[in-house]
Amino acid sequence: MDKIKITQKKSIIGATKRQKNTVKALGLRKIRATVEHNATPQILGMVSKVSHLIEVEKI
Repeated sequence: MDKIKITQKKSIIGATKRQKNTVKALGLRKIRATVEHNATPQILGMVSKVSHLIEVEKI
């Protein structure tokens, strides 16, 4: 299974509550924090909803 590295690039201040909850559910707590996840359909859906706040790269 492919893995992806997700890095938070922008603040969640001003984002909707739903977007804030999605970023937290991905495991990101502050700017420049990085997490690794398997590229499942659920994770990729979450990533697409907050793509303007994060940066994604394949590993």
